[in-house]
Amino acid sequence: MEFLLDGRRVYAGTGGRGYDPAVPTVVLLHGAGMDHTIFAAQARALAHHGRNVLALDFPGHGRSDGPPHEGITALADWVLAAAAAAGAERFRVAGHSMGALVALETAARGGSRVEALALIGFAPEMHVHPDLLAAARAGDHAAVELMTGWSFAAQGRLGGARTPGLFLPGSALRLLERADGRSLAIDLAACDAYRGAADSAGKIRCPVLLLLGGADRMTPPSRARSFAPGFADARVVVLPEAGHLLTIEEPAATLAALRTVL
Repeated sequence: MEFLLDGRRVYAGTGGRGYDPAVPTVVLLHGAGMDHTIFAAQARALAHHGRNVLALDFPGHGRSDGPPHEGITALADWVLAAAAAAGAERFRVAGHSMGALVALETAARGGSRVEALALIGFAPEMHVHPDLLAAARAGDHAAVELMTGWSFAAQGRLGGARTPGLFLPGSALRLLERADGRSLAIDLAACDAYRGAADSAGKIRCPVLLLLGGADRMTPPSRARSFAPGFADARVVVLPEAGHLLTIEEPAATLAALRTVL
């Protein structure tokens, strides 16, 4: 699905079904350097079970026009505007990694427009190592190699994909290689700089799901567990054998958890 926002093209994956204004809407937000395809399995299932799906490509990512937006709050404002432009005045939102920070800010800023929130692979602060930032800014392939290497649990790194024929590290590497190098660097800098999680959590009254990988080395689940009491209505689900890229490493378990709020 394509539409215009401020004269620029926005692309959203819909899970293979057209948008129906009479049906509740779910907005899905990808992580740094990625695009809507990271939610392919979940988007299709939700779209074929009574939900509109808008798996958005952020500006300068995937098939959405650039330039990329700098900063988590700027992306949250863009999400609210994009959802409205697509026809969704009220919606439920899920985000992965950087997208989880954007989803958090979207819910805090959107008020009653946001009916539920799911934070996948989430930590309230996502510090990025200076060497990774420098590699991304230089366009060094080491940046995507480092990110891929840290994204999966042991089973995923050895080829134990739940989807037959899919090699997880290779798929993630190809996805990151397709990204605009400038977008990846801007995304990582936005994650590293963000410090607004506690204030934003205090403004959110809708149900919140924190969906975490028990073997996540990028956003260890202990950080989100200790942060969960900052929400008015939150619960934590940990997939014990999953790493950071839960949506492709444990697609069915991720979908089952998301269905409880989306």
